[in-house]
Amino acid sequence: MRELIELRENKRFFDNETGPLLRSFFPKSRLLVYCDGTLLGRESTDEKAERETVKPSAVLSINYSDDVASMHFFYDGKSDEISCPAEKNAVKRSLYSVVSKLTGRSLPWGSTTGIRPTKEALVMRQQGKSADEIRKFYSEKYFTSPAKINESIEIAEAEKQILSHFPNTESFEGHSDYNLQTNGYSLYLGVLFCPSICLYCSFSSHQIDAYSSLVPGYIVALKKEIDFVAERFKNRRLDCIYFGGGTPTTLSAAELDDIFSYIERKLDLSHLAEYTVEAGRPDSITADKLKVMKEHGITRISVNPQTMNQKTLDLIGRRHTVQDILSAYELARSFDFSCINMDMILGLPGESIEDIRHTLSELKRLSPDNLTVHSLAIKTAARLRLEWDKYEDLDFTNSVAVMDEALSTGREMGMHPYYLYRQKNMAGALENVGMAKPGKDGIYNVMIMEEREDIVALGAGAASKKVRPDGAGGIQITRCENVKDIRNYIDRVDEMIERKNLLFSDL
Repeated sequence: MRELIELRENKRFFDNETGPLLRSFFPKSRLLVYCDGTLLGRESTDEKAERETVKPSAVLSINYSDDVASMHFFYDGKSDEISCPAEKNAVKRSLYSVVSKLTGRSLPWGSTTGIRPTKEALVMRQQGKSADEIRKFYSEKYFTSPAKINESIEIAEAEKQILSHFPNTESFEGHSDYNLQTNGYSLYLGVLFCPSICLYCSFSSHQIDAYSSLVPGYIVALKKEIDFVAERFKNRRLDCIYFGGGTPTTLSAAELDDIFSYIERKLDLSHLAEYTVEAGRPDSITADKLKVMKEHGITRISVNPQTMNQKTLDLIGRRHTVQDILSAYELARSFDFSCINMDMILGLPGESIEDIRHTLSELKRLSPDNLTVHSLAIKTAARLRLEWDKYEDLDFTNSVAVMDEALSTGREMGMHPYYLYRQKNMAGALENVGMAKPGKDGIYNVMIMEEREDIVALGAGAASKKVRPDGAGGIQITRCENVKDIRNYIDRVDEMIERKNLLFSDL
């Protein structure tokens, strides 16, 4: 049985913030959220039995009244109270303070719950604020640890340099500090097919051997969306193309060639700064596919091991060996791509610190151009969460010290951190960090994380993002999403195009 924790509120003001923050203090626990005495969300029969059997080990009650939030926290036979203005950041700071005090625990990112904790550091640097001013801001507003503040400042400097290569050609008065790339856009193409579905994956990926018959229709639908982009964005500068997934290289060399060729016929690639394909799974990488990518000007690819330990690969559902990773990487190197990224995940089930160090040692020996260090996020829809009772007793090793060791290995490889983002329910309440050798920073990653230009997203489950000034000194982000199911996407592609047509109707 899992440990249970409860959040009880009389009004649903900030439960999207307070819930994740409370859960961060108890990462392996099940969070129950009540509003005015009613349990929110669905629960299975087993979860209902669990709730009726297990006494919660921690209960946080928040009562909102007359612009005041009053909190009462009970933990381990102790309790404490605190009140604050009923304002989001004040509530989060107070929650952090009272929970940290009674549990004796702290979080590296303090009270921050957003996925882009470095965004404010970048804006402040672009406004000319000093490093000390940024440190004071993060410390007082979020209780962020000194190490994470310094990391934010370093990443902000790297992002500032990357964005400086994409100067405004159309400025918005009063918004120069955001350096909005108002004439530029990036294109994302999602290919939601994979060789197999990983234990931790919550994306709507489709196993290729069961859904291969849908590939021709999927390509036709992608081409329809490309036609829309070619017309609607014909006067905009295309900065980056990013093929993600899924695993795009589950498609055949001929199918990839078909899509790349269509893009070249329809879109102006003359200003393209980066062209990425997530080759990802080594069991999907072949010489003929790499040859096609090289011939079509792809500059950046990923070969993603996640771990270099065979027992973990088997556990998480990867259908390849460590040797397959090594062979795929060496094969990719032989094609002389400008940049090769490799991913690893900290906190994988059953991995010890020795296992993690083995992965780091192997990656250091291979010396890719980019290293992306992920912290495992336990997603609601992932098999890992759905079958939690099978894995809850395993180690999920991640901590500030482990992340620091991974980043130190990257620095030993001549890399620097250049972008960072967080997700809910991450092991160690940590983050994902992208590291790069000099001149090898992933441009698209910065554009999408820092929301500096429009992202036009094609394919099943892809989310487009329009970036505009909000008229009040900030930016307004408007989104639209394609349906996730591949069959629905193929059948309803005209509707998906119309969604983007409405989103970008101001062009």
